[in-house]
Amino acid sequence: MQTPSICRIRLLTILLVLGTGGSAVAQTPSGPDVGAALLRASSVKRLLAVVERDEPATVDDQVAVCEVPAPPFKEARRAEAIRARFEALGLQRVRIDAAGNVIGERAGAVEGPAMVLSAHLDTVFPDESGIRITRAGPLLTGLGIGDDCRGLAVLLAVARTLQHSDLKTDRPVIFAATVGEEGLGDLRGARALFGETLKGRVGQFASLDGTGLGITHIAVGSVRYRVSVSGPGGHSYGAFGLANPVHALGRAIAEISDFDVPREPKTTFNVGRIGGGTSINSIASDAWMEVDMRSADAASLRSLDARFHKAVDHALAAENERWGGRGRLVSRIELVGERPAGRTAADSDIVLMARSLTKALGVDATLGEGSTDSNVPIGLGIPAVTIGAGGQGVGGHSRSEAFDATGSYLGTQRAFLLTIALAGARIDGGEREE
Repeated sequence: MQTPSICRIRLLTILLVLGTGGSAVAQTPSGPDVGAALLRASSVKRLLAVVERDEPATVDDQVAVCEVPAPPFKEARRAEAIRARFEALGLQRVRIDAAGNVIGERAGAVEGPAMVLSAHLDTVFPDESGIRITRAGPLLTGLGIGDDCRGLAVLLAVARTLQHSDLKTDRPVIFAATVGEEGLGDLRGARALFGETLKGRVGQFASLDGTGLGITHIAVGSVRYRVSVSGPGGHSYGAFGLANPVHALGRAIAEISDFDVPREPKTTFNVGRIGGGTSINSIASDAWMEVDMRSADAASLRSLDARFHKAVDHALAAENERWGGRGRLVSRIELVGERPAGRTAADSDIVLMARSLTKALGVDATLGEGSTDSNVPIGLGIPAVTIGAGGQGVGGHSRSEAFDATGSYLGTQRAFLLTIALAGARIDGGEREE
């Protein structure tokens, strides 16, 4: 059985270009903290200083990108803005794939699986008009400024730092700006990356999503449904006694709201939207609701899913029976979203590395769970984490969303360190801990 310190020793092999003769020798840091070992390399320290110096430009990118609208399923304008920036940075094979993802590549010294750094293009807001970001000192306010305009800005900053340095990596680094991470987008961009565009090419995956310096290694799975109920409808007075689709959904919602779900693993349900009918004095001929259910545990999610279907069946039967079958109702349950549940083990190399690098920057790393683009690779067994992109965000997914850029360079530095570590950086001027 290996001790935790030995596991950390095995995390990262860095090729150190020695000062005498310039020959490259493979060495592994032998200390208990890989992050600290990496930060002892003089070239890395110089690049981290560049990242901190350039943070105002990163924040400017965050604002500029955010003012290009990217409502759900309409991310093309922002994608084009990112594509132009990728090209200006000198990335290779820059393209927009069939799903709408923006891809740019940086070659490695050897062929092999790539390290992918990603952020998502879309917001939760349906607005197609221009978005205005306001500034008050370090505080930025506007739709999507933290989620995920911050991630996109850091994605660009990491690419810029790598491209403007002479740093080489063993493995290729692929930068990706994805569509469809939010809501009913159902991770369609990430699914396309792993199923088509980059199929078989990804060795590790790190997603930049939101703010702060947390590390998400547990993928919260979800199933989402749109339930439609229909019947003949009629006048609220003259046709009284017909089964009512709205009432049927009300019965279903009442049963769903009484579900008893486990706190650990956390399992949740929500009826997020409901609609239908034509007027206050009409028995609706149709009604619908949208339901979201989540858990980090696949078995708990399956159990909740089965109970949901029974609740809809019970509600329809009860409404039809209440009125003796008059105006009999029918229902349709449409799956509109499904995200795999799973986890990257807390003692896996990629998680230990992310924690070590965070600690090396003077921050206590916290592990958490969430629903992000990383759900897709985690579901496929590919090492993946989602990391916050620095700064502090408030009001996410609301019209009062804001971002405090105080100390935000730490998020950019960590993303840069994780990228070069996972890609097998060739570092000169390093020191080996004895």
